[in-house]
Amino acid sequence: MPARSFSAMSCALMTSGGKDATLALERARRSGLDVRLLVSLYDGASRRVRFHNVRKELIADQAAALGLELLAVPTPPDAYEPVFNDTMIRLRERGIDTVVFGDVQSAAVRQWYERRVRAAGLEHVEPLWGAPSVEVAWEVVERGYRALVVSVNVQEGASAFLGCEFDADLVTQLCVLDHVDPCGERGEYHTFVFDGPEFRHPIAFERGLTAEVEGHRYLDIVPSAHAIRSLGHT
Repeated sequence: MPARSFSAMSCALMTSGGKDATLALERARRSGLDVRLLVSLYDGASRRVRFHNVRKELIADQAAALGLELLAVPTPPDAYEPVFNDTMIRLRERGIDTVVFGDVQSAAVRQWYERRVRAAGLEHVEPLWGAPSVEVAWEVVERGYRALVVSVNVQEGASAFLGCEFDADLVTQLCVLDHVDPCGERGEYHTFVFDGPEFRHPIAFERGLTAEVEGHRYLDIVPSAHAIRSLGHT
């Protein structure tokens, strides 16, 4: 059987809305992968993506801005693995044969997902894998993506950056901190991308309140009234 070309593959992007997955999407598209679907697992009780604390409505807005269909799947924290496994089966049934991730350096995280993706009979693709964190961070900025730091681990030294835009000034500050990975590979911080070269239009949102839960500090970002109406949510 002849090998499949990248252009023949129907792909899904696994994302929490952050910078690494968004850059992975761009690299995947540039390599010829046909990414059609954005997949996001979120906490069913809070209707937010875990760790990032991004509202489900904003993930939907991001999918629309990227020109992707959205598969948003609710899951309680103690059932993430079976829900993830079921989601992979659903993708295969929908004709998806490849799942794209935005992992950079964390071998344990990559292995967890790769094992389960392949067990479902799907290809596992990591466009950013093995690149130096500092290079990935600068590429996000240099490609013109706009992202906001929406979550920080208060024990990991990046708390001061909550609410900051992920721009050249911030990357410069991150790169001089020995205890912080420039891409946040140890969970130091998480971002939400709201504009960039892959976006059809910027995402409208407003800054809300901050809160601290179980060692993580979050900035709530709220879809603007216009964005809520356009998505059909209340």
